[in-house]
Amino acid sequence: MVSYGVMAYPDLSPMDKISNYFQLASKYGFTRVVSSMFSVEGSNEEIIAYFKEFITVAHDYGMKVSLDVNTGFLKKINQSYDNLSIFHEISCDTIRLDGSYGPEKDYIMTQNPYGIEVEMNASSHAVEKEIAYFKEMGVERERVRLCHNVYPQRYTGLKWNDFLEKNRILRKYGYTIAAFVSSNAPDTHGVWDARDGLPTVERLRDLPIDLQVRILLATGGVDDIIIGNAYASEAEFEAIAEMMQPPKSIETSPVYEKYREYGPIMPKFGLCKRLKVILEQDITAIERENLLELVPQLDNGDSSEWIWRSRSGRLINADRPIPPRAYGGEFFPRGSVVIVNDNYRHYSGEIHIVREPIINDGKRNIIAKLAPHEEMLLELIYRNDLVEFYEFK
Repeated sequence: MVSYGVMAYPDLSPMDKISNYFQLASKYGFTRVVSSMFSVEGSNEEIIAYFKEFITVAHDYGMKVSLDVNTGFLKKINQSYDNLSIFHEISCDTIRLDGSYGPEKDYIMTQNPYGIEVEMNASSHAVEKEIAYFKEMGVERERVRLCHNVYPQRYTGLKWNDFLEKNRILRKYGYTIAAFVSSNAPDTHGVWDARDGLPTVERLRDLPIDLQVRILLATGGVDDIIIGNAYASEAEFEAIAEMMQPPKSIETSPVYEKYREYGPIMPKFGLCKRLKVILEQDITAIERENLLELVPQLDNGDSSEWIWRSRSGRLINADRPIPPRAYGGEFFPRGSVVIVNDNYRHYSGEIHIVREPIINDGKRNIIAKLAPHEEMLLELIYRNDLVEFYEFK
């Protein structure tokens, strides 16, 4: 199950405002808090007292706390890989180790007597060696997590393909992987005077926050998603919460029994991936129902490079008319969402997403188009993936 979290900065904002933020986040099902401990200035006593209060407030809202540290900071506060007593005293749940002592000493840290989780830097080039060692030593999943970096400076976030490959490599070890998305709310802040968002992956930096979330989930390589900058707006929390809802029930769908009739070739439904579309003004009630309400929508694994194809609508469309509608263009452009009409009655009701422009031969009605930037998500929808369409508003 995916967990969601926020970052907060007690050195940059008063605690009462942070408390209000935790209350808002917990209202929408967020259960994690991350903060950078080593970026806070002050005496050891001041820093410890600061974060003790911070953790107490987070726990009051049922949220677990991960504190970002490095080896230099741990030395400063008289802690090390074999002594995490101060973190136990302030009830810290997780230590995110931005740097490393090396596999052997980091392993000792994971075995601390307090049960404090150790979160390794998933963006580090050396992290696989560490995680492989932990796995070899039998470190339980409950003691180790992985968490990517945030990148305050524009144009410095991870390359998309590097991010995918790193997660693919780390996934096999079975530990939880977290990554960051960015709020687009005005006047956000973050570590090191961040004013341009705080994502993990550069190409996601300025996208709508719910699309960032849906893209990360669609990769299949991320378990926890954290908003890197503060403060995200309530509208952004609402948008994410909508995507946190479970998919519509397949078993109650009128298509389900039709699929069951196929026996052994019935699709093995996997992760639900969600696309937002802008509906055409002349879309009919039947077309709208086929697109937005019918489940499952999925590619059976044999679509061409020109379209993503869901056959589901045609399975119930025997008595549901889809009259042809005129469309002015010679081609349906990339990103068009079309439905097969009654000019091709055998296939009437199928939903197609156009990947490459296709000829308008009169056998399809355009009913929607992908919302801005949704093509990025379309590239992450694979054979037999369950898809739900949402109206972009």
